[in-house]
Amino acid sequence: MKRVVLALGALALSAHVALAQGKTHKIAFQVDQNDPQVMNLTLNNVQNAIDAFAGMGDKVDIEVVAYGPGLNMFIKGKSPVGERIGAMSLEHPDVVFSACGNTLAKMEKAAGHKIPLLSEAHVVPGGVVRLTELQEEGYAYIRP
Repeated sequence: MKRVVLALGALALSAHVALAQGKTHKIAFQVDQNDPQVMNLTLNNVQNAIDAFAGMGDKVDIEVVAYGPGLNMFIKGKSPVGERIGAMSLEHPDVVFSACGNTLAKMEKAAGHKIPLLSEAHVVPGGVVRLTELQEEGYAYIRP
């Protein structure tokens, strides 16, 4: 009888562990500084999270939101991490790169012309608003 109880207990534990795997984690990264070190650290964190959760059998939804001076991360021809973002997008197409529309509009007004963004970046109305929405959707908030 003890063997049956132990076997059932082990079976229940292994089922619990199996159910725990395959979880989807959600992370929002904020970039608000025009600092190549911060931008690279953010991308390092993104890759580390992807690798760590994949190693656990889990999935991770990631969105990088840049606003203010951090929007330079997504400006074509100016981004110090543009090539890295391109490579990361090819390897991990589910990673979302969001550019603050408010910041972009102010930069374009000051420059007097359109400012091209990396093709991987998509414009959201406001960076802070987007981060708030993501947190309300259960995303963990990371500011490297």
